[in-house]
This record gives sequence, C-alpha cells and structure tokens, in this order.
Amino acid sequence: MSEIIDNVDLRILKLLQKNAKYSLNDMAKELKIPKSTLAYRIKRLENLGIIKGYYTQIDPTALNLDYVVISLIKAKYGKDYHIRLGSKLGELPGVWGVYFVLGEIDFIVMARYKNREEFMENFLEKLMSMPEIERSSTQVVVKIIKESPNLVIW
Repeated sequence: MSEIIDNVDLRILKLLQKNAKYSLNDMAKELKIPKSTLAYRIKRLENLGIIKGYYTQIDPTALNLDYVVISLIKAKYGKDYHIRLGSKLGELPGVWGVYFVLGEIDFIVMARYKNREEFMENFLEKLMSMPEIERSSTQVVVKIIKESPNLVIW
C-alpha cells in the first residue's frame, strides 16, 4: 500500500480528516497543486477504499451520552466464536467499538449511554444473558483525557 500512497496523498488525507468540508479551491492552494489534480487524487483514494466515507463529528456530551464503559469479555471457545459473538456484541445499543484481541480476554467492547440505568438495561443485562460469554469485567470511564475519531497520520 505504501507504493500507492505518496506524501501528497498523506497531506490530502490529513486535511480532509481535519475538515471534510474543506473546499477543493482552498485545499489546492494550501497543497500548492492544481484543483484538477487534487480532485483526481481524492477520487483515487476513494476508489482504492482508503477514504471510506465522510462523517460529521458529534460531541457525545451534547447528547448527554457521557456514561462511557469499556468491557473486557472472555468468551467460550468454539468454531467461529469470535465472528458470531463479535457480531452480537456489535448489535447491542450504545456499542461503538468491538475489538477481537489476543491474550487473557477475547473482546474489548466500548459503549456510551446517558446514565447507569440505560447502561444496565441496554448493555449489562443483555451481556449477562449471552451464553457465549464466560465472564466479563466492565470499567466505567471517569474522565476522558483524549479521544479522537481521526487516524494518526505522520
């Protein structure tokens, strides 16, 4: 993939990640490349699947979604258990991240809720009723130090 992406592409990605509504004219001026070249490169990055979409960043606290939990899940092993259980975990209301990991635990699940009651009803009770789960440990986030939806590009 590194042969496909050059420094100009990386600079384009950084700018789009910072502001997906950045005009082609302004980006072309900042990058010091023709607007047609910029448009071609963006389309190419989309076609390669490097740019997967454009999103609006929403402040979760503005929607009162500041009860953040991280659950560490130990699953019962079986054929394709990680695919089946991972999909079930991803469908739970409030879940925004499911990671299959190696080590003592099998999954890390990240979710947001309005309060403890919503967390209990929409997540914890459903988690406890899943027969594929051996055990879980849930951490409640007290303070978010850093959180960003952006990929770190050097």
